[in-house]
Amino acid sequence: MKFMKLGSKPDSFQGDGDHIRYVATELSTDIVVNVADVKFCLHKFPLLSKSARLQKLVAMASQENKDEINIPDIPGGPAAFEICAKYCYGMTVTLNAYNVIAARCAAEYLEMYDTVEKGNLIYKIDVFLNSSIFRGWKDSIIVLQTTKSLLPFSEELKLVNHCIESIASKASMDTSDVEWSYTYNRKKVSSENGEDPHYTGLRKQPVVPKDWWVEDMSDLDIDLFKRVVTTIKSKGRVSSDVVGEALKTYASRRLPGFSKGTVQGGDLLKSQTIVETIVHLLPREKGSVSSSFMLRLLRASIFLNCGETIRTELLSRIGVQLDEASVADLLIRATSEDATTIYDVDMVENLVKEFVMQEQSESNHHCAEIEFQDVKKPVIVSDSSKRKVAHLVDCYLAEVSRDPNLPLEKFINMAGLVSGFPKPSHDGIYRAIDMYLKEHPGISKSDRKRICRLMDCRKLSVEACAHAVQNERLPLRVVVQVLFFEQARGATTSSPGSQTPDMSGPIKASLPGGSHGSSRSATTNTDDDWDGVPTTEELKALKGELAKLRLAGAEGTNVRDSRNDGDKVAVNKVRSLVMSKRLFSKLWSNKERDGENCSSDTSESPTSSNPEEARTLNVQVDYVKE
Repeated sequence: MKFMKLGSKPDSFQGDGDHIRYVATELSTDIVVNVADVKFCLHKFPLLSKSARLQKLVAMASQENKDEINIPDIPGGPAAFEICAKYCYGMTVTLNAYNVIAARCAAEYLEMYDTVEKGNLIYKIDVFLNSSIFRGWKDSIIVLQTTKSLLPFSEELKLVNHCIESIASKASMDTSDVEWSYTYNRKKVSSENGEDPHYTGLRKQPVVPKDWWVEDMSDLDIDLFKRVVTTIKSKGRVSSDVVGEALKTYASRRLPGFSKGTVQGGDLLKSQTIVETIVHLLPREKGSVSSSFMLRLLRASIFLNCGETIRTELLSRIGVQLDEASVADLLIRATSEDATTIYDVDMVENLVKEFVMQEQSESNHHCAEIEFQDVKKPVIVSDSSKRKVAHLVDCYLAEVSRDPNLPLEKFINMAGLVSGFPKPSHDGIYRAIDMYLKEHPGISKSDRKRICRLMDCRKLSVEACAHAVQNERLPLRVVVQVLFFEQARGATTSSPGSQTPDMSGPIKASLPGGSHGSSRSATTNTDDDWDGVPTTEELKALKGELAKLRLAGAEGTNVRDSRNDGDKVAVNKVRSLVMSKRLFSKLWSNKERDGENCSSDTSESPTSSNPEEARTLNVQVDYVKE
């Protein structure tokens, strides 16, 4: 820390208690100066030789036959006045970053100009500030902090602006020109530490990181921090990601518990101001701050009851970068009084909507501002980002589905937002559906069918299929679909985990809901048995039949012929399996009542030589097609 010593005489100021200060000399004092609650017993001559204001005050007191003057509003109070008084006596005074601004403001108040005495205190302090303090990094930070208690004098004297400009200029310098000490406790990369695995023996200077200044800046109060960051941004020489790192560091240091996604204790009003200010300072460039950081800001803004504008701004920014978020970031607890769910699902749904609509939003934003800025290419969301968001939503739904109060509509609406995104696997949405069915066992058959429409059985992995065929919570039609597609997977490829190809004619014809195999494309069926939950015995039988079909398919010699034969066998086997006594009787009665003739499809069941058996099986096929 830089300092300056003034005067050469020994310090002879002494105190009598806390409220009386005097100069210990042989000469008796002839003037009393009251500064706040402290009395200074001094001599007129040294004071009047350097202070124009004291000259005026003493002259007025003499006219009234008084030997006391009052200066209660001097900036810096008794401590600053004592510095000025010692300077008048020629006593040794040490100025540093902690007291120089107070001394400068007090000297201005006492009018210690060069017109009173050449090279007066104001002149000396200005030289010290410009030649030493403002050239140092940490001294500039300290000095700026001290200006706040000296407002409005420090502002009127342009001292605050000088400090801010000094700090902003240094932060904007090329890192190769940084020659002063700074605080940096965060982890650096090997290149920044001067470490190289291919060390040659030559000594290398550590590289200064681009964000070298952010920790020292965190010592500033929020209003001064805002002004410095605004000045840094206006210079345009610091990248947006470094500015974002400064905001993140400040929030982590100034908001207790922020790194854990909450705000603990402290001055809540001050914390609210910090959050709102940081949001306003966020760089406009995408990726300058992480979505995880902004989601923590969103949590804090909810807890601190920040304005709706702040939340809307954060939602818009997070939505654009939603592909970077994690499920833990999105698990924001509902805080409204009328909330019925544990987590704020509506807010997350709005984030997903922001992501889905960002291409259109970017285009509209571009058109609205085209007259005021250079033409920018609208953002195109990559398929990779869409896949990440789709996976994120699936995992999020699996977590919030544990809430027994989560309405089905919220689940379906959120899943529907990403239904058009590329998803190589539907294991995630299957886990979410299974969790919802587990935690909501009382939902109706029609609701089970609705939620299962979100899943494409063809895109389930081998592991998910193995789980699904034993899942007693799924409707029977879904289990049968999984079995058919699993059989097709085994017949067409021997590679585990490969995607299921399209099915051949015989199998397509017998699937519930049509040829796509997805419950989303299934038509409404009035038969409760297909939408009902299968029994344990039925699941075991289906699983055993699947194993037999796989074995039969593996023994074929001609791949194409055996595949066609295997498909036909699969159709007939599964037809026979699902035609339990309760299904058969109900299906038969429905067909008799509707008066439909089903004999036209008997040719598709080569293994059914009995006309009555063929007729029964064809009733099954036609009914499933409906």
